[in-house]
Amino acid sequence: MFPTDSRFIIIDDFATMRKIIKKVLSELGYNNIDEAEDGAKALPLIQQSVTDGKPYKCIISDWNMPNMQGIDLLKACKADGNLKNIPFVLVTAEGEQKQIIEAAKAGVSDYVVKPFNAQTLKEKLQKVYDRHHGQSAA
Repeated sequence: MFPTDSRFIIIDDFATMRKIIKKVLSELGYNNIDEAEDGAKALPLIQQSVTDGKPYKCIISDWNMPNMQGIDLLKACKADGNLKNIPFVLVTAEGEQKQIIEAAKAGVSDYVVKPFNAQTLKEKLQKVYDRHHGQSAA
């Protein structure tokens, strides 16, 4: 699993969903968590984290948001050489196959369909960590 000092950013236009994800991360021992309400606000924060030498270890983003959707944020991150290796998890109510395929083609690390519980998010984060750090699941 990610080290407990890992930085996370949660991007969702719904404050309650950000709070839920933040609570789950806190329960898993993570307290270095930033938030943004859409991709347009998140992208400069993600870029700045790299510039500051303290990059996010994982981006958790909603798909459907105003200004800049999660899929567009994902594509922007993957197109940026400084951001392309940051694990990216999309959270969405959309479980359609074509969206899952689009996200996979764009380079998403994993996909969480709402509603989800703490255990589901924990398992997804473990898979993402293992995939990005070349370890087999415990």
